Parts: sequence; C-alpha cells; structure tokens
Amino acid sequence: MKIDDFKKINSYTWEMPTSFKEGMKVPARVYASEKMLSDILHDQSLAQLTDGAMLPGVLSQVIAMPDCHQGYSVPIGFVGAFNMREGVISPGAVGFDINCGVRVLKSHLKKEEIENNLEKLVEEIYKTIPSGLGRGSKGKIQGKELENILEEGASYLVEQGYGREKDIENCESEGNLPDTEHATVSPHAKKRGEGQVGTLGSGNHFIEIQQVEKVFDKDTANAFGLFENQILVMIHCGSRGLGHQVCSDYLKEFKPLMSGKYEISVKNHEFACVPFHSPEGKKYFKAMNASANYAFANRQMITYFLRKAWNKLFGKGDSSLDLLYDVAHNIIKEENHLINGKKEKVAVYRKGATRSFPPSHPEIPPEYRKFGQPVLLPGTMGTASHIMAGTSGGKDSFYSTSHGAGRTMSRKAATKNISGKKLKSDLNEQGIIVKCKSEKGLAEEAPFAYKNVEDVVEVVSQTGLSMRVAKLRPLAVIKGE
Repeated sequence: MKIDDFKKINSYTWEMPTSFKEGMKVPARVYASEKMLSDILHDQSLAQLTDGAMLPGVLSQVIAMPDCHQGYSVPIGFVGAFNMREGVISPGAVGFDINCGVRVLKSHLKKEEIENNLEKLVEEIYKTIPSGLGRGSKGKIQGKELENILEEGASYLVEQGYGREKDIENCESEGNLPDTEHATVSPHAKKRGEGQVGTLGSGNHFIEIQQVEKVFDKDTANAFGLFENQILVMIHCGSRGLGHQVCSDYLKEFKPLMSGKYEISVKNHEFACVPFHSPEGKKYFKAMNASANYAFANRQMITYFLRKAWNKLFGKGDSSLDLLYDVAHNIIKEENHLINGKKEKVAVYRKGATRSFPPSHPEIPPEYRKFGQPVLLPGTMGTASHIMAGTSGGKDSFYSTSHGAGRTMSRKAATKNISGKKLKSDLNEQGIIVKCKSEKGLAEEAPFAYKNVEDVVEVVSQTGLSMRVAKLRPLAVIKGE
C-alpha cells in the first residue's frame, strides 16, 4: 500500500476506493497530512482499515483518524457506521478497554495560587487513588452495588453521594447507557471489576494537573468556563479488568458462531462477529454498555477522591473542581445520521476516536449546546493537550474526531530508547512533576513514542472535525503502572 493508492480529496483528506481490494463494500478514508499518511503506511493500520470496509452492513465509508495506529482487528483511531438490521457487531472492533475515556475537571484557581502546594497535591492524589496494574481501591464494591453500577453507571454513584448533579449533566450520555443487563457480564469479569472502581489502572492511563496556556476561541472558552492560566485536572482511564474480560469472553464465544451458526466470512479471526440483531449480538451490546457504565462510574469515583485531595489543600467553595465534560472512546453508540441523504439510526463504532457533536445537537449539555460538544484531546507527558469543540463540518465522520496523539512506537521499543529514570529527570527539568509506581511503565509512555499532538490537532481543525478552544500545558502527571 502506498500514497498513490489514495485519491487526494484535499491536503488533509485521503480516500481509498472500493476497487483497491476485492470485497471492500465502502471506501476507506484517512484524515492526515501527506507526511502523517506516509508514516501511517509503515504499520498495518490501513490494511486493517480496508479489512473493516469489508464487514457486513458497513455504511458510507470507514475512517482512520490522524492519530491512528495498528490495533486489534481495526486500527486504533477507527470510525465506522453499520446498519443494525444487516450489519455485524464485533468486540474486537470496539476494543478491550471498553469506554476508555477522558474527563476534565476545572478549578477557579490560577497557577500562581497552587504552585507552592503542587507537590503536596500530587502526593495526596497518589496516596488517595490507586494507580497501578491490578491495584484496587480501599473500599471494595461488589455484589448488588457492582450490579447497580453496571446498570446505572455514574448516576448510581452520584445518587449515593459520590458526586454532584452537574457531574451527570456534563457527561456523555449522562454517564448511564440504558440498554444494559448485569447478567450479560460473566462472573469472572465481575470478579475482576471488584475493588477497581475509583482506580487508574496501567498503560497510558493518567491523571494530569494542567494549566490553560492559551485560549483560541474566547466565546466558546467562556461557555466552557475556561480562562488563561486556569488550573485543570484531566483523567484518562476506562473499564479496567472488567471491560477487558467482557471483550475476551465474547470474542471466544463469537469465533465458532461466525463460520458455524451464521456463516459469516471475515478477513481474519480478530474480526469475530455475529449479526447485530442476533440474540448473541444483543447480549454483547448489553455487556458492552454495562462495561461502559462501569468506566463512567470509575472516572466518577476518581473524581470524588480527587476532590477530597484537592479540598484538603485548598478548601471547598470556589476552588472546588467542577466537571467540564467526560467523553468516551472504544464504544458503539446508536445514533441518527444522514446515510445517502436519508436520516437513519445506525451503530457507530469509535475505537480510539470520540464523538464530536456540532452546535444545537440535543445530546450536548444545555450550557454548551450553542457552541458544540466539548472535545477532550490529550497529548503526552511533556506535551500539550487540547480542549476543542464539535462543528457542523464533521458530518462525513459521523461527527467523530481524534482521541489523542496516537502511538508511533511500541512500548517495548520505547523502553529500549530511554529509561524511566532518565525520562522522569527530563520531565522534571521541564518543570513537570511525575509520580508513578513503575519507572519501566513510565518509559513505555515516553512522549517520543507518540505522534506530535500539534500535528493531530492541525488535521482535525483543518478538516472541520473539531475546532480549537484552548491549549493546556502539563504541570504534574500521576501515571498508571
């Protein structure tokens, strides 16, 4: 596969026609600069994208975001819409960390008002919130409480006193996907989820204390409650071991059903799938939604602990942390979109991509609705993150956008290029405090292992997938193991 195989639509949009590979039902679109496209071609992500274009029931086009890289079945950074009557449901195309997502909390304080207590704040957060692989929270949530979380998400925790009403209003789907049933989640998956509500996890998950470095759009920033020099806290984590086990369970169940019961032929076994409307498909969809609810609840409980740590140092009142927004990736959502000029209810896969609804969309919180949905686009340790907003220009992507910077190097390769100790020292020299349990795990997430987040933001901005609102600079990072 080479650049010449693509039709150049504009400087940041490329499309591979169905004639490229036998079996493609829809074109494969990539949002990237020419340099980024050239780099993406070095792995198998675009071959995976064209394989995704062969799945039954796929509509319009499949999409790779500028942060895309090779994943399991489809690439990370994949977006696709499927007819729910004729299409399939595939756990691998959702991902193992179901509803891995990002939430941003905003304070009313400026950098100079917290900098003397920043190290103490980091220590307090690290002490309060377990952050490593398999590390559980202090209070184990299990049994009926866990079942309630699977079926009611973050809203259950808020009802129990672990948050505020605004936490629900300013969360995607109000933190509660309704089409769930806790019994669709296996006992083993539930066991893995016990004690992990309110924990960060490993890999690229993090809590980051940030400063608003620059505001690009003052009106939208005002609506979002943002101002220059403001202190924010960004959280990135998902459904932990529970979501991973749900994906594994249904992949195992679906593989024999494809060639046996349903006679579905796919490019490789990683696309294990069944008809969306089948009994097994409906069961997985409920389990995926339950896992997503668990992830919303996990980020909500982390928020609760964060506020406790914050209030211990800065007091309550105007300095308390308000939720700006919480947005998911690695998820399927039932949404209405224009397909061949006709509005249809479709299943939209966003694996390593997030939704980016335009102004006036009914699912946007009322206070933001005039300006578009907040889009939370994290960078890497040592690089900027961005707050963006959805625009009407995103209709061809089913109103989706990038979820972050996107890897360019494997974790193993990253550890060969730098030690965790050296990386920590380098970040400290830049004025960034780093707290982690494992220096090896830290090296796996080195900034050079990711794409330049500014390049990603340029593409999504130029293509109208989302609009720049504010740029955030990291001050301190608490990493998962």
